[in-house]
Amino acid sequence: MMVENLKEKRRFIFKLVIWIKELRAPFFTATIVPVTLGATIAWSSLGMFNASHFVLTLIAALCLHAGTNMTNDYFDFKSGCDIVNKEFVSPFTGGSRLLPEGVLKPRDVHVAALLSFSLASIIGVYLAFDRGWIILLLGVIGILSGYFYTTQLATRVVGEFFVGLNFGPLVVLGSYYVQAQRLSLEPLVASLPIGFLIANVLWINEIPDYTADKNVGKNTCVVRLGRKRSADVYALIMMAAYASIALGVILKIMPIASLIALTSIPIILKAIGIARKYYDEPPKLIFANANTIKIHALTGLLLIIGYLIHRILPIL
Repeated sequence: MMVENLKEKRRFIFKLVIWIKELRAPFFTATIVPVTLGATIAWSSLGMFNASHFVLTLIAALCLHAGTNMTNDYFDFKSGCDIVNKEFVSPFTGGSRLLPEGVLKPRDVHVAALLSFSLASIIGVYLAFDRGWIILLLGVIGILSGYFYTTQLATRVVGEFFVGLNFGPLVVLGSYYVQAQRLSLEPLVASLPIGFLIANVLWINEIPDYTADKNVGKNTCVVRLGRKRSADVYALIMMAAYASIALGVILKIMPIASLIALTSIPIILKAIGIARKYYDEPPKLIFANANTIKIHALTGLLLIIGYLIHRILPIL
């Protein structure tokens, strides 16, 4: 009996690890950062914070993120993109690889994605009733762009834009609105660097996928521009992210303490150098792939700290 129980536990743990990999949970910082930033701005500027609303917002946003990841895996597998992709840089590009390797069934992944979107929708409807109907509008945009990202948006040169929009302005504004029950220019401006940086995570990850995406007709911006020019655009997006922070402070929309986020610039310069040097050598590009994610998380965390400092010392 004990042996059977041990086997069951091992099977459960194995399945859990597999689904965590499929969800690409380590990359959930892309959601945690903007949700936390939006709520922090509401508390810093207005003194408003409701813990239960924050948790519900975070769960709904994570469900949207998970659903998007799984539909991306599902549709990339159905199109043959992940199967022909031999230049992927794991774990950053080429999807989770669980469908090409036969570890999970496509139907199971698709159903799980729909369930994730459904849970996000249920929470969204509750928050809309409780806090305001603007939540539904933001949620609908998130679900539709998440589900149709791979099949429609990525091939029409707007995929990167919608990723930046969803994980930047929409999430930050949505989280702020749930707390404050109003919209404001400040969270919108503060969300811009987050949106730029998460779009750049996708951008740099598409460079190793260039050949596979091109072969299956997934004409992303990187495919249309080519690897070399895409590496240059990567640098421009980085600069735009940090320029938006400086501009927000200069225009007195964001607090002076927000400038603490600029301390991550040395990491950015190194990542840009790697991207422009090794754009055509995916294995050597891995430093830029990894550090773009770190830059997004670190910059978001520093912005959050900046707003916490501003709450304690309003002069900053």
